[in-house]
Amino acid sequence: MDRLTSTALLPESFQEGTRDDIAGQMGMVWQQIKAPVIVPLLRLAVFLCLVMSVMLVVEKVYMAVVIVLIKLFGRRPEKRYKWEPMRDDLELGSSAYPMVLVQIPMYNEKEVYQLSIGAACGLSWPSDRIIIQVLDDSTDPVIKDLVELECQRWASKGVDIKYEIRDNRSGYKAGALKEGMKRSYVKHCDYVVIFDADFQPEPDFLWRTIPFLIHNPDVGLVQARWKFVNSDECLMTRMQEMSLDYHFTVEQEVGSSTYAFFGFNGTAGVWRIAALNEAGGWKDRTTVEDMDLAVRASLKGWKFVFLGDLKVKNELPSTLKAYRYQQHRWSCGPANLFRKMVMEIMNNKKVSPWKKVHVIYSFFFVRKVVAHIVTFVFYCIVIPATVLVPEVEIPKWGAIYIPSIITLLNAVGTPRSLHLLVFWILFENVMSLHRTKATFIGLLEAGRVNEWVVTEKLGDTKKTTKMAAKAARKPRIRIGDRLHLLELWTGAYLFFCGCYDVAFGNSHFFIYLFLQAMAFFTVGFGYVGTFVPST
Repeated sequence: MDRLTSTALLPESFQEGTRDDIAGQMGMVWQQIKAPVIVPLLRLAVFLCLVMSVMLVVEKVYMAVVIVLIKLFGRRPEKRYKWEPMRDDLELGSSAYPMVLVQIPMYNEKEVYQLSIGAACGLSWPSDRIIIQVLDDSTDPVIKDLVELECQRWASKGVDIKYEIRDNRSGYKAGALKEGMKRSYVKHCDYVVIFDADFQPEPDFLWRTIPFLIHNPDVGLVQARWKFVNSDECLMTRMQEMSLDYHFTVEQEVGSSTYAFFGFNGTAGVWRIAALNEAGGWKDRTTVEDMDLAVRASLKGWKFVFLGDLKVKNELPSTLKAYRYQQHRWSCGPANLFRKMVMEIMNNKKVSPWKKVHVIYSFFFVRKVVAHIVTFVFYCIVIPATVLVPEVEIPKWGAIYIPSIITLLNAVGTPRSLHLLVFWILFENVMSLHRTKATFIGLLEAGRVNEWVVTEKLGDTKKTTKMAAKAARKPRIRIGDRLHLLELWTGAYLFFCGCYDVAFGNSHFFIYLFLQAMAFFTVGFGYVGTFVPST
């Protein structure tokens, strides 16, 4: 009996000994490569990340100072540029008003086509001086019929509306806009307004924007701000609102006030057709055709005006899948455009050296490349890695103070969401992985560089609220969503543990418990491609 017992235990003991040997060998290998390889590489990574962090925080502080000065001195666009309200001319009648073209590019927009067409047709402007052009690239024949019927309905009311279609989707949105500009009736237009399918301008939109173009011949673009109708739908839309509010409140405002240049947002803007044509028109060489056009027009000497007080209602992506595709396009496109245009910008003779520095360094390199890379590499890889390599130290100013300053400056644009700052950090920390990947794809022109997936839209606020309520009643978490949730909390854990280790030592058990509690809290409210409902 004893012999049988010892024989039965032998394989298990042997396996345990084998596992101990493997673990010991791995430990020895780690100790052998750590000092000559890991430590120098990690120190180099820390140095580069600290340099990028300083570049980013200097840019943020600079823009914060400019915004404060703008507010103190009241440098509103109406004071910096000539602006007078449009007045009727008894002799000329409606011919005194410029001819305006309104373009609405669409692609299978079943949920929002009525909203956008109705809002565009409701713009206040002499009826014989405005043309509504619906550029429908829909592949669903049912949706195409619905959009065409909607155009016919407004045409029967006396609105000059054109329904335009193409045989293919070459160039995606840029191709549709370019094709629309080739129509014969466009030759009589002075300005073109662009609204994406989910944008709903107020009736006075043209009265507030066109005067800037009429009275300032060197102004080529007037851009309005976005207002989000579904920002309170869930926590994810609140996070998006915080990031985009900073973009409009700070980045666009600073660019408009200091260099008269910023990136066109692709919608809710009015272009002088002469500026558009001089810049070379729409090009589909990247997924950010709007930014491409803006940079080329700026290099021709045209100025841009941003109107922060003029807001146009639109919809935020309310599913993680839609948001990830959007962020891939918004991160990959600028990086690829930077690669294509950096030499053209440097060799340009029409703009000042300071403006070249602003476009190349601030606009492209720091905001579109460095910001994504440092957020992922430093906070998600380098800082957590120093936990395993205590020989590498990160100064507290680089791991704690600089991130805190950047975070607070970003949050100022949305004061109502300051209490959600921790969630915003987690959200941006995870999304940095996708943005960094997309940035490198754009810089290297890899396979997905021109991938274009139209952002899914759900319609008005009531409709999205009903869908969110339905999803909350029947939470069905698919495997892909579970992976994204795991990714979220893993990234958050690494980020906070790394910061805690740098600040207080190698003990992060309580932070781990805290994040796990937050994870259960999120799952408890139901994760269906979004986050917890917003309160």
